[in-house]
Amino acid sequence: MELLEYNISERIANITIDRPEKRNALNPDLVSALANAFKAAIHDENVKVIVLKANGEVFSAGADLDYLKHLQNNTDEDNLKDTGLLKDLFLLIYRSPKLVIAQVEGHAIAGGCGLISVCDLIFSVPEAKFGYTEVRIGFIPALVTCFLLRRMGEGRAKELLLIGELIDAQTASDYGLINFISPKEEITAAVQSYAQKFIQSVSANSVALGKALINSVQDLSLEDSLNLAVIMNVETRSSADCKKGISAFLNKERLNW
Repeated sequence: MELLEYNISERIANITIDRPEKRNALNPDLVSALANAFKAAIHDENVKVIVLKANGEVFSAGADLDYLKHLQNNTDEDNLKDTGLLKDLFLLIYRSPKLVIAQVEGHAIAGGCGLISVCDLIFSVPEAKFGYTEVRIGFIPALVTCFLLRRMGEGRAKELLLIGELIDAQTASDYGLINFISPKEEITAAVQSYAQKFIQSVSANSVALGKALINSVQDLSLEDSLNLAVIMNVETRSSADCKKGISAFLNKERLNW
């Protein structure tokens, strides 16, 4: 993959955006490449965690400048196709049955910030800046809005989406946008340590079902969400992982998932 680096190590699929000369900016080719990489990781039974990161000083500066120039001449049909590609990528990441961690070692701006917003967990270096700056060029972060409201609530989402200012990593953590802050020289080890602890400690089946439940209940009434939870509970209890886990617990055996 010319726009990406992809490798698997110790059950972790590392997807690395590799356009440092373009500040890892997004364009349709990169969006398609990311989608293909995530599909490969999701369908690989040897993968339990997916880590998204980027080479260079910037995680992603948003839309590619050449792409923005081209955008001025797009038809509505062109725009619908492009937006559909990004929507599909966001949904693919958000609905991934496997844990997705964003490792952010530089600024994540506009579409770049949108990309990490659909990941499950975000590790960041202290120096990184975050923001949805689309409103400053007469655009709106439309797709990201649907996910950011779920991640951090209406008040904070409005503050970020409607003003378009950049915030630092500590503020992003306080707002609930990111989860962990690590120094640049320690972030790779921190992500790997977290991922390995996760891999060894939890059932992949339980994570997949748990993510599906979390993603679904927000769109349902309380009663409907509870009914779905009952169904998920039954499905989980009848799974091989659950039987294996209960047996190990009762026999005081250590499980390595």
